[in-house]
Amino acid sequence: MKITSIDPFLFDPGATKNLLLCRVETDEGIYGWGEAYVGYGKERVVEAYIKAMIPALVGRSAFNVRHNGQVMFSDFNIRRSAFDFFCAWSAVEIALWDIVGKKANLPLYNLLGGVSREKIRIYANGWWHGAKTIDEVVRRAVGVKAMGYSALKWDPFLMPWRTYISKKDEDAAFDNVRAVREALGPDMDLLIEIHRRLSPGHAVHFAHRIDEFHPFWYEEPCLADNMDLVARVRSEIDIPVVTGETMFTKEQFATIFQKQAADIINPDTCACSGILGILEVAAMAEPYAVAFSPHNYNSTIVGLAATAHVSAVVPNFLIAECFVDLIDGCNEIAVNPLSIRDGWVDLPTGPGLGVDIDVEKLKRRPYKDYPHKYMRHYWEEFPRQGFV
Repeated sequence: MKITSIDPFLFDPGATKNLLLCRVETDEGIYGWGEAYVGYGKERVVEAYIKAMIPALVGRSAFNVRHNGQVMFSDFNIRRSAFDFFCAWSAVEIALWDIVGKKANLPLYNLLGGVSREKIRIYANGWWHGAKTIDEVVRRAVGVKAMGYSALKWDPFLMPWRTYISKKDEDAAFDNVRAVREALGPDMDLLIEIHRRLSPGHAVHFAHRIDEFHPFWYEEPCLADNMDLVARVRSEIDIPVVTGETMFTKEQFATIFQKQAADIINPDTCACSGILGILEVAAMAEPYAVAFSPHNYNSTIVGLAATAHVSAVVPNFLIAECFVDLIDGCNEIAVNPLSIRDGWVDLPTGPGLGVDIDVEKLKRRPYKDYPHKYMRHYWEEFPRQGFV
């Protein structure tokens, strides 16, 4: 079964950023869907990577998923690691697995060792984008709880990402966490996102301050490029530390484990060489008693489906991410949307990923130019206040 065509589709879901879906077709008429992780305003970079890969992949066997990936890394990318390359390859890789599952007429998780759980717990993200005040954050958080979620994640620093912060900024972030905890009660799991912004000293100090609110985790407190910084923070606080969303190779994750820098890793299926890549990383974490919680700032169709299949089979899985602000837009193009209820995703039962997309509806929602939509007010407001 040979690859005959690869078509990337930029898609505007109507919230915060464009998404990049990918359809791979074969000479047997079987097609598969994949997805690449993309960043704000840089979506076309990854699209260009996928288009550049096409001549090297057409004519290859759709079954040789691992070998195709090795060839692309060694020959196409000349053994140079690059985030955008791995995002692009992830899209193709996921689509190939979708094809293999359809050929076998089995859900993907049954080809990956079978399930360890019948449904996937998810936490809500994306609900806080654009909130400018603590009151607005609280109002939206209450809405997430009303949707049935028992865990949510947000960044309590409603300011630009800076390594060194003022007491005023830290106090505001502390008040943010306190207000959400008071509004939601003790049973909601609060996942605190720091976005790699802080120095170790600031990260440790803030973690100690919010410890009384019993956060579920403390995500990426410092720049993950220097894992010594993250390891220092983990050694000095009691809240579980998460890192890994900016990483995409086994070599990078090996450093996390060797330095004992994390309690939990959060690689992204759509950035970490797809299904095989993320399964290998999850397995690497097991001997270190590190939990696996996949990042998923991707569609609630392909990206979430791939995440659900992986999460179903990984023994050390903890919880997965779902951007609730993408659900409505994604459901508009999905032929058979995933069942998302009360903070859980039911495992799809169809062959392959178990999801499909209406291509004509997809084409009616093309790329939209709104880079950094939810951060634009930072750029407009804070320079006038002396921020750089």
